[in-house]
Amino acid sequence: MNKYLELGQIVNVKGLKGEVKVNSFTDDNTKFERIPNVFIKQKGNLKEYSIEKVGYSKNQVIIKFKGVDTVEEAETLRNSYIVVDREIFGELPEGVYYIADLLGLDVYTEDGTLLGKVDDIFSTGANDVYVVKDELGKQRLLPGIDEVIKHIDIESGKIIVNLIEGL
Repeated sequence: MNKYLELGQIVNVKGLKGEVKVNSFTDDNTKFERIPNVFIKQKGNLKEYSIEKVGYSKNQVIIKFKGVDTVEEAETLRNSYIVVDREIFGELPEGVYYIADLLGLDVYTEDGTLLGKVDDIFSTGANDVYVVKDELGKQRLLPGIDEVIKHIDIESGKIIVNLIEGL
């Protein structure tokens, strides 16, 4: 389990005063308003920044960091990732997981057959969908519902599923 969680990626600058456009990876973009400090990860290095202002435009978060006051300074942050120490959010409720912790877990059927690894997870609105990829690259889409996802064990690195009819 990583110490840090990626909250988003800086994809562009906005305006001339050092603001950046962020593609958010969170389910709640207002989290950026509640976090005073974040780390910017560039080329494997972390540097701490204070958030001065948060705004929104379409599906992106607009952030102004203290000390980043020009378009040129903001441009140096493009394509970097915004990360935070996972402890800032506290404990998750029972049965709730960070997607980052589920990626790469082995997925087994209830009878012990290995289906592959979790390659991606996306939301359809009604539920999440787990993209499971086997060693040959074949993908299987599994709905993240209780009837299918029977047990998640982060510590042992596996998920047990029930393949209902149609899967």
